[in-house]
Amino acid sequence: MRVLLVTTLGEITLELDAAEAPKTVENFLDYARDGHYNGTVFHRVIPGLLVQAGAFTPDLQQKPSRAPVPHEGGNGLSNRRGTVAAARDRGVLDSATSQFFFNLVDNPKLDQTAPGDPYTAGYAVFGRVLQGLEVIDRIAAVPTGAEGPFAAWVPVVPVVIERVQVLDPLPARPAPADAAAPADAEAATP
Repeated sequence: MRVLLVTTLGEITLELDAAEAPKTVENFLDYARDGHYNGTVFHRVIPGLLVQAGAFTPDLQQKPSRAPVPHEGGNGLSNRRGTVAAARDRGVLDSATSQFFFNLVDNPKLDQTAPGDPYTAGYAVFGRVLQGLEVIDRIAAVPTGAEGPFAAWVPVVPVVIERVQVLDPLPARPAPADAAAPADAEAATP
């Protein structure tokens, strides 16, 4: 499944991995289809680590969220540059709701090292950037400071997600030429 994020700094196309993170993907898609992300900002920008969004308006008012989804860290997907993961409270395992983050670099320290413990269970990756990684890098370059309820890392000029659109799934890949249908059995009989 592909999703388009239109931001004030450009467009980002994501490919979501429902096979490895089904509950997290469905949660993200539900918020996207409901229009929850439209008009929210990237509220946490930590150069060399991540950019986070999904919950706050430009005046840093938090939008209501639904119940959290079960944690899907340790699903085989790693927090590598260009992946998107579910944000959650560091000390609470099943606490991911609407917030997500993009990894600016390979972040193996954000992967699960031991299941069950919220401090070692990692953050559930549920997709990757297909197009627009340069947009994420532009977001990461925006100057930040303290703002509203946050002591640091808030862009001084808001970077707004104008809209999120769920796109058609990727088209099926054509079968290789050597995988053509077998010849008619009767025609092959002597």
